[in-house]
Amino acid sequence: MNFFEIKDRDDGFIAGTYGRFSVAIEKGEGSSIWDVEGKKYIDFTSGIGVNAFGMNDEIWKAAVVEQINKTQHVCNLYYVQPQVELAEAICKISGAKKVFFGNSGAEANECAIKAARKYSALKYGEGSRYEIITMKGSFHGRTMATLTATGQDGFHKHFGPFLEGFVYAEPTYEDISAKINDKTCAVMMELIQGESGVNVVDEQTVKAVEKLCKEKDVLLIVDEVQTGNGRTGEAYAYLGYGISPDLVTTAKGLGGGLPIGACLFFDKTENTLVKGDHGTTFGGNPVACAAALTVVNRLTDDLLATVKEKGAYLKAEIEKMDGVKEVSGRGMMLGVSLDHEKSARQLAEEALKRGLLILTAHEKLRLLPPLTITRAEMDEGLKILKEVLKK
Repeated sequence: MNFFEIKDRDDGFIAGTYGRFSVAIEKGEGSSIWDVEGKKYIDFTSGIGVNAFGMNDEIWKAAVVEQINKTQHVCNLYYVQPQVELAEAICKISGAKKVFFGNSGAEANECAIKAARKYSALKYGEGSRYEIITMKGSFHGRTMATLTATGQDGFHKHFGPFLEGFVYAEPTYEDISAKINDKTCAVMMELIQGESGVNVVDEQTVKAVEKLCKEKDVLLIVDEVQTGNGRTGEAYAYLGYGISPDLVTTAKGLGGGLPIGACLFFDKTENTLVKGDHGTTFGGNPVACAAALTVVNRLTDDLLATVKEKGAYLKAEIEKMDGVKEVSGRGMMLGVSLDHEKSARQLAEEALKRGLLILTAHEKLRLLPPLTITRAEMDEGLKILKEVLKK
């Protein structure tokens, strides 16, 4: 099918929940992608941070095919080797004690929310401490609980009533500390708010919040759905902040292209959830776990150092371009603030026409290239972006 045939069928049969760009992707190799018409694009999106090692990665493919040739699914009433190997690898690289596998970032965050509330219910009594403080500008998912936790008014239209027990604070120590009270069971935060513009939370603020949480026995949940798995140049962004959370969630890049999410439990919380407290049919799917293991096993110091170097190069080059006010972010997670007559969406559409896939985050452009993007691919994409931004 050509693009127009695909689009017509999409319009006819798929719920219109996405503002799609005018391209139908057919195949890819690394950070280069081709559409159904044969046109090539440089990928600065990695499927919104999912294809950590780009398209058609040989190591990833081999692991997926090997596991599919054994079994495509085993229910969670039985033990399965890929789950065990992946959980152990995540614990070793993160310092976590236990892992729960789901299918997405939203499911990982649901798990963390339940675990935080049960921790306080067991220790302080049912219903005494249940409030979770989340940050304004945050994004935690689209289920009812994670949508409620999301601190953006734009996501809170039409779906009420929402869940009780969520309080929104500015991502500052002053506001977070002012909102903590005797009903607070947890503080939940993204260290870099991706969906609202790649806004980096100040390191001093994060450390001060962590200290306060420990003093008050309030759990600290760090949402690493987008920042985890090498994206910022650390295996997980919190490691670069030098903090010790109680719960960490991750997804996106973990599966390298297959759906998987994980909730990581640390010392305080490792035994909070027990048999029957939580579950999933597809979470921990052996094929997804085999794929994810190839991602986690390659988050070496050498790879992470190259992510930082590439991110610094992209940042420095983009800062020189017309229409750029500022570039925020860490590693290969960058947001571009604009001083341009065109909107971020218009610029992204213009980039698409010229052969560059790029994301937006509110009024900013957002870059999440594959971690393995080459210098040649970066330069090709930067050349297009420079042409698009030129006034």
